[in-house]
Amino acid sequence: MHNFGRDQGVNYIRARKGKLGYGMGLGTLILDEVYPAFPGDLRNPSAYPYPIQLGVVKGIDCEMLIRGKDKTPCRQPILDAAAQLERFGCRALVAECGYFGYFQKDVKNHVDIPVFMSSLIQFNWIRQSINGNKSIGIICAEKKHLSDAHLTAVDIDLKSNFVIAGARDEYSCPQFESLWNHDLGPAEGYYDENEKELVEIAMDFVDKNPGMGALLLECTSMTPFARAIQRATDLPVFSWGTLLDYAYSVVVHRDYYGHV
Repeated sequence: MHNFGRDQGVNYIRARKGKLGYGMGLGTLILDEVYPAFPGDLRNPSAYPYPIQLGVVKGIDCEMLIRGKDKTPCRQPILDAAAQLERFGCRALVAECGYFGYFQKDVKNHVDIPVFMSSLIQFNWIRQSINGNKSIGIICAEKKHLSDAHLTAVDIDLKSNFVIAGARDEYSCPQFESLWNHDLGPAEGYYDENEKELVEIAMDFVDKNPGMGALLLECTSMTPFARAIQRATDLPVFSWGTLLDYAYSVVVHRDYYGHV
């Protein structure tokens, strides 16, 4: 991160009503589950050049959020964690899993700061930016659990031009699964093997769907490999990383340094 010295615009300060912390950036909702995270994954904030505060959604794990048919038990813990991050002083909220998008409208109506609960929020931005004849490719963790309700919750028109691939449903990706699937043993993984798997998935997905104009990665664990996927497919790639950069930029606008 560049350090240009003290911000001369910060001279007089006063308490922000109800806010416990200052200099905060993004609040990130994470599941109450233990698994490792490479830099770029939202669970590992070291990759990002701005402050990120993690907040645990108590008692909610992958099984409940992603595969649970009744998602009602997830709602209140998510709202509680969101409210706590807001009180900490976070200026915007994000979440570590695209399936949190199911609760986008609930959370945004519960707090008074901008809310970006899923990387899939970027879908309509992509739709506005690429040729209308081209499709948007969504790569998610589990296609069978990415329901119409998840998509419509972030205002994706189900009749629009998109295709979905499920990394676990339609491909073999043991390294990707081992990062967070405790059924396979201790959560662990190798970066180079994860990258190889996800690049192969993306390339096959693109090959099977000619006319694709962009890729959208649903899962936070795919973010570390977004650049490698882009190199291999030569397509615009939208991920949690691109969403975080945008979210932070609108709540903490940067100054401009240069010359004339």
